[in-house]
Amino acid sequence: MRPHRARNESETERGFTLIELLIVVAIIGIIAAIAIPNLMNAVDKGKQKRSMSDLRTICSAVESYAVDTAKYPMSMPDWPTLKGIINPYFIKNPPDADGWSNPWEAATTSSGSDYTVTSLGKDGTASTRTGGMTTDFNCDILFVDGHFFQWPEGTQS
Repeated sequence: MRPHRARNESETERGFTLIELLIVVAIIGIIAAIAIPNLMNAVDKGKQKRSMSDLRTICSAVESYAVDTAKYPMSMPDWPTLKGIINPYFIKNPPDADGWSNPWEAATTSSGSDYTVTSLGKDGTASTRTGGMTTDFNCDILFVDGHFFQWPEGTQS
């Protein structure tokens, strides 16, 4: 058995003080407060870009249909109807929803002369459709007759 030795000053263990730990926690909190909103903005921007890409793909299929039939699908009231027309002949397995998992809105005129496919944006509700550029993730993205009628541009909020 070893005899008990007294510790001298140089052998004592030193740890962090409470103040040092609080400073580290505060710095981590500040970094998180800055990083999390930027991360969420980047995630929404990615969902927005995916929605725009999917709209282009879907509408390319509608345009292919129009080339083959000399008109857009007639009296199309909703997305499931359009999906049934373009799948699988013009596009295999078109996405059922936009980047935020909101279903597409689709419509055509009764004569088949015009069509619209819409992403309802982050909030999933219809918003004002003035056309042109938008700066809000909640604004709708509209693809009308082969081109974007309303689209996101610049810094979004």
